[in-house]
Amino acid sequence: MTHCISTRGNSPSVLPGQALLQGAARDGGLFLMDRLVDLSPLMALHHDITKLAAKVFQLFLPDLDSELVTKAAQQAYAQFEHPDAAPLKQVGEDFILELFHGPTAAFKDLALQALPLLMAIARLQYAPDTGYTVLAATSGDTGSAAMSGFARASGFHALVYYPQGGVSPVQLQQMLSLCGEQARAIGIRGNFDDAQAGVKAAFSALRHELPRGQAFSSANSINIGRLLAQMVYYIKACGDLRAKGALKDGQAVDFVVPSGNFGNILAGYLVKKMGLPVGQLVCVSNANTVLADFLNTGVYDRRRVLSKTQSPSMDILVSSNLERLLYYAAEEDAQKVAAFMDELNNKGVYAIDEAMRRHINAHFVGVSRDDAQGRAAIRTVYERHRYLLDPHTALAYAALKQLPSTGNPKVVVATASPFKFPRTLAQALGREDLLADNDPLRALSRATGHPIPRALQGLMGQAFGAETIIDAQDLVRDVQRRVAAW
Repeated sequence: MTHCISTRGNSPSVLPGQALLQGAARDGGLFLMDRLVDLSPLMALHHDITKLAAKVFQLFLPDLDSELVTKAAQQAYAQFEHPDAAPLKQVGEDFILELFHGPTAAFKDLALQALPLLMAIARLQYAPDTGYTVLAATSGDTGSAAMSGFARASGFHALVYYPQGGVSPVQLQQMLSLCGEQARAIGIRGNFDDAQAGVKAAFSALRHELPRGQAFSSANSINIGRLLAQMVYYIKACGDLRAKGALKDGQAVDFVVPSGNFGNILAGYLVKKMGLPVGQLVCVSNANTVLADFLNTGVYDRRRVLSKTQSPSMDILVSSNLERLLYYAAEEDAQKVAAFMDELNNKGVYAIDEAMRRHINAHFVGVSRDDAQGRAAIRTVYERHRYLLDPHTALAYAALKQLPSTGNPKVVVATASPFKFPRTLAQALGREDLLADNDPLRALSRATGHPIPRALQGLMGQAFGAETIIDAQDLVRDVQRRVAAW
C-alpha cells in the first residue's frame, strides 16, 4: 500500500490518511507519496470533475473508505457556483483556467473544500477521540477557504493568522464574516513569513504540551491533501484541451502560474511526473522575486525586504513547497534536502548544484512582473476582450505575452475572483470613481457588466466585528491560549 515519506528522511513513513491528520512530518519535512502512478488515463474523466477528483483521492488515499471518499468529493464540489467547478475559458488566442468559483471565490477552495472532509474521514478511522486544531498562515485566500471548509468538519477547529494590512479589504471582510465557534482569524503585526514562521513554531513548541485528546494539523499547502486536490484541475485542463482539439498528439500544455508558496504550480509538476502532457511550468513572481530568482540562478536567498504589492497572496519570501521540488531534483536524497533547509533557517540562503539546476530548468521557467505591468494587463484584456483579471492572474497574463513560442497551447491559471480586489481593478481601468461607492464591488459590477460572485455578494455592506491583532512574537502564546479554551 502507498505510504507517505518525509522530504527530510528522519520520520517514519505513515499511511496517507495519517499524513493528512499530521499535516507535516515530525522531522519538519513535508510528506510525499512513496510511489507514483500513471494518471494520463484520468484525462478521460475531464467532463466530470467530481468523478475525476474521487478517482484521484482513491488512488492516493487507499487506506480510507472508498465510498466515504467518493461522498467527500461529491460534497466538496457541490459547493461551487459554476457547474464545471474549474472551467477552461478561451480569451483571445489564449486559455484561462478559472479556479475561483468556489464558496470563497479563490483557487484555495478547490483543495480546502475537499481536504477537511477527507481529514474528517481519516479522523474517524485513526483518531475518533481526538479533537484537531488546524493551524494556517494566510496571505489572503487560504484563511477564508480553510475557515469555510473546516466549519463543516466535525472534530476540527481552525486558527488562521494573517499579516495586518497584508490582505485586501475584501479578503479581510470575508475572514471576519467566517469567524465562529470552529474558526478564528487573527491578524499579526508582521508579514506572511512571520505568520508562517509563528505557525511552524507553534507546531514545534506546543505539540507535546497539548491536553490529552488534542492534536495539531495544517491547512496550508504543506499538507499533502492540498496537493492531491490541486492535481485534479491540471488533469481536467489537459483533458478539456484535448476534447476541444487544442491539444494535439505530440503536444504538451504550458501552464503559466502566479506563485507565492509554490504549492499550486508544484501540483502541475507532480502530474507531469505521473504521465500528463504538461510542458513548461512558468512560475510568475511579483516584485518579491525570490522564486523567479531561484529558478534562474539556483540560489534561494530570502535575505531581502518583503514588498507589499497589489497581489498579496504572492508577498512571500519563504516558499514552503519548494522543498518538495528539491527532493525530486536531488534524486530523492533526503539528507541533501535537510541540509538545504538548515542553511535556509540558519543563513537565509542556499545554492543547489548544477545537476539539480538542470532537472529544475527542464520543467520550470521563472519570470517576474510588477504592479504596473499587472495593471496594464488588466486594462488591456478588459478593453480587448471584456474579460476581468484579478491582480495575481494579471501578472501571469503579462508574463504569457512575453514568453517565446513553444508550439504548445498555453493556459494561464486564474487564482482568484477579480472582485476580491476592487481597488486595483478600479485603478487599472481608470475608474477610481468606483471606489467612492459604499459598495465598490457593486460599483465594479455595474461598470463592467460582470456579476459579483455569489460568495462575495453583500459582503462589504455588513459589520462583522473588529480585527483581533497580536504581535508576531505572541503567536505561539495565542495558539496555546485558544487551544486551552477549546
